[in-house]
Amino acid sequence: MKQVFLIILMAFSVTLLWGQENADTLKHPGFLKRWQMKQNEKEKNGEFLITPVLGPGYTPELGFSLAGGALMSFLTDKNAPSLQRSSVPVTLGISTTGAFFLSSKIATFWNHDKLRINADIWYKNMPDNYFGIGYESGKNTEKSDSTTEYKRNWFQFNPQVFWQFKPTYFVGGAIDINYTHGNDASAGVAGDPAYVEYNDKPFNVGLGVHALIDSRDVAVNAWKGWYLLAQAMFYGKYFGGDNNYQVYNIDARHYIRLFKPGQTLAIQLRGRFSVGDVPYGEMSQLGTPFDLRGYFWGQYRDKDMMFAITEYRHSFYKKNGERSKHGAVIWLAGGTITPDPGFKNFLPNGGIGYRFEVQPRMALRLDFGIGKDTKGFYFNFNEAF
Repeated sequence: MKQVFLIILMAFSVTLLWGQENADTLKHPGFLKRWQMKQNEKEKNGEFLITPVLGPGYTPELGFSLAGGALMSFLTDKNAPSLQRSSVPVTLGISTTGAFFLSSKIATFWNHDKLRINADIWYKNMPDNYFGIGYESGKNTEKSDSTTEYKRNWFQFNPQVFWQFKPTYFVGGAIDINYTHGNDASAGVAGDPAYVEYNDKPFNVGLGVHALIDSRDVAVNAWKGWYLLAQAMFYGKYFGGDNNYQVYNIDARHYIRLFKPGQTLAIQLRGRFSVGDVPYGEMSQLGTPFDLRGYFWGQYRDKDMMFAITEYRHSFYKKNGERSKHGAVIWLAGGTITPDPGFKNFLPNGGIGYRFEVQPRMALRLDFGIGKDTKGFYFNFNEAF
């Protein structure tokens, strides 16, 4: 019943968004037209833009949620019109499970794109489910109030710096500060060896280095180009954290323009590999809003993870030939934790989505993903990757 109600709300949201671009049919078209013209003029002049948004969502781990927030964008140098607009999306919300969450994925461009400063910021205080470590635990552990339930408090602050030393080539470093602590654990969770070992050691601090090749035309919504990232992160008590471990991340993406501008084939291959005394909250996980959408985030976790996504992104066009603000996506994906040669641990995934461009090349994202015996709706800003 909740999902039916959610679909109705999402359809209503899409109808409202569609109506913004067809203001002639509204009772007071003058206001919307003037507002849109003002936004276009601000964008042309490189001024600060802010777009507030409120909408519903449903994910397997949060249940039905209501999320609000704002997409803020700006130019760091108004005299450099070819510079990409920096973006600061902020989303916060509550859910029917009693969860509170806040997130932001910041991307900023400075000094004629010689310097990029990004950051991932997350906070969640929520009733959750912990299935254990490994594919078999995720698959075979029954979800119930006696086997998997607990309350989780999690935050992450992960700023990254990139310096461009030649066109499209970057090097840099990152800091990662994260904290995962559980309480009110059910008998199944309280008896899990990884939970017992690491729950009282929740704080982690890491420093890392990375190299990047990035030829995308626009970072937050690429229509063409490559993104190739190699990163190594080192966490330790010597930085003030509670645990010693390392994480290695490989992320390869390719964006191919197929037809008109905005009609793009996006491909991503990613692997995350960790070694050492890795806490249960820092294991590689699938099912986030940025990979296999539709899975329970955290159900499948282990030291290593790999996945691949192929997504077609379609911009609709008006009768006069102009690109509209509306778009749709469809994707097929698959991934695995604890990779094995026979792909016995393979997790299939697919889905569809709707896009509404709230600022130039920056969209509101509504996705519906399906996995193995699971599904979910996602409400967010900008593309998944």
